[in-house]
Amino acid sequence: MVYQSLLFNQEPLTVSELTTHVRELLETDELLANVQVTGEISNLSRPSSGHWYFTLKDAGAQVRCVMWRSQAVRVHFTPSSGDAVIASGRIGVYERDGAYQLYVDTLIGAGTGDLYAEFERLKRKLEAEGLFDATRKRPCPPYPHVIGVVTSPTGAAIQDIQNVLRRRYPIVQVLLAPTQVQGEDAPKQIIQALHALDETGVCDVILVARGGGSLEELWAFNDEQVVRAVAATRVPVVSGVGHETDFTLCDFAADMRAPTPSAAAEMITPDVADLRQNLDGLTAQLSAAMQDQVGTLRTGLESLRHALRLAGPLSQVRNGKQRVGEWKVRLTNAMLVHLELQRAQMRGLNGRLNAVSPLSTLARGYAIVQRERDDFIVRSVQNVSPGDGLSIRVTDGIFRAEVPK
Repeated sequence: MVYQSLLFNQEPLTVSELTTHVRELLETDELLANVQVTGEISNLSRPSSGHWYFTLKDAGAQVRCVMWRSQAVRVHFTPSSGDAVIASGRIGVYERDGAYQLYVDTLIGAGTGDLYAEFERLKRKLEAEGLFDATRKRPCPPYPHVIGVVTSPTGAAIQDIQNVLRRRYPIVQVLLAPTQVQGEDAPKQIIQALHALDETGVCDVILVARGGGSLEELWAFNDEQVVRAVAATRVPVVSGVGHETDFTLCDFAADMRAPTPSAAAEMITPDVADLRQNLDGLTAQLSAAMQDQVGTLRTGLESLRHALRLAGPLSQVRNGKQRVGEWKVRLTNAMLVHLELQRAQMRGLNGRLNAVSPLSTLARGYAIVQRERDDFIVRSVQNVSPGDGLSIRVTDGIFRAEVPK
């Protein structure tokens, strides 16, 4: 009774709460978040929605499975009830029925299980060596001149690539290194084709391509030596192997991965229509820049021409004439001023001369008496004798006289 009372002291859970708790426990378990389960398909249902519902069972148990349409379209075979498969996904709880189920992401036939295990083993090995590091990835040139292509010469991949290139970037050259893309000899031929293109020294980028297929059909691109050859090229490599849902080890080693061969051709080339539009824009910018430059040079030329006119002989002559005219005016004015000063000085001297001139004395009533015989000026009566002839100058003339005896 004690234990029973302790048990019912806990608040009871609703069915939804219990189911939610179980779901949370299952979905947080690391093992169950990414699990691989092998078994036999039964009760397979493929409704029009595209989702797959089936049961995976063995001799001792079974588990309900759901594969959504987005994952189902990636399966490369058509499963049937009774098929042995390997399903990968996560464990969850369908709360309405209170049942756990496997949400399947990938589904492969049990016969391919060994290949898938080998794929994962090689992937871990090469990844640990750093062959898949993002730091090793090289950018593809924006405007390639030569594209090397490693693919089958008779497959649809080369046709798809050429169609895209003719439409988008017809000026690019394609250098095809033909090879098998499936079978025992394919890895060796793919490696030889990669080396041949890499050694030419003319390829700007190398495209490794083939169409979609099963894991077995694509296995040549999971070959370890092929993957190493992709990583060792001197020019960037783009992997366009399979369809969008296909992945190979070459995808991880390449510098760029494309979902299809056509997509790879688009990713590594510009669109000629965009180039033409950019070219038109650059042409307009160049024309405007040239016009601005011509305008600037024309302005500078006019400045130089004006400076040349100012410094030229004709300008010097004009400037000299102008300076001569200015100096002539200044000299004339200086001469006039000088003459006026001279006139003023002459008038002053003339006044002073007139003041002491004998004529001025004569004008005041005086006379100058000279002896005729020797023109001696008579200043005293003692200077004459009776009978001497005299010449007497007055202000308006000369007359004669004689000293009485």
